[in-house]
Amino acid sequence: MTGYVACSHEDTAMKYMLMLYAEEKVGLAIPPEQMSKVMETMGAYQAALEKAGAFIMTSPLARTSDARTLRMAGGEVVYRPEGAKVFVTEGGELQVHDGPYADTREQFGGFYMIEARDIDEALAWAAKCPAAQWGAIEVRAMMAGY
Repeated sequence: MTGYVACSHEDTAMKYMLMLYAEEKVGLAIPPEQMSKVMETMGAYQAALEKAGAFIMTSPLARTSDARTLRMAGGEVVYRPEGAKVFVTEGGELQVHDGPYADTREQFGGFYMIEARDIDEALAWAAKCPAAQWGAIEVRAMMAGY
């Protein structure tokens, strides 16, 4: 992967995350020679983003079987204006669970972070992503200043 490429419309661009969802079990069943072709198409997509100056970064995620979810169980969320912890849970316990929190047919498998003038341009880039052929792509603007 290459590094950051300056956006050609930097003065008006917003950052968007394209979150790629697919059925993990289906992907794991694809033979290596076919998966190699899939990855070539994803590489060509990244090259197109880079050429347009829209690419920021991308990454696949590890399998959901390797994921862990941290969740507060029980207790009550209270507001405390003093100190760094403004909201805390009293009487709760942080628990770690195996796998992702949601048990869904499609799993969040990777992402692209891009720059685009607006949501319509970001959606146009998402429509060109090869992953749109086998799964959903959620497009969300990233909050500025964080």
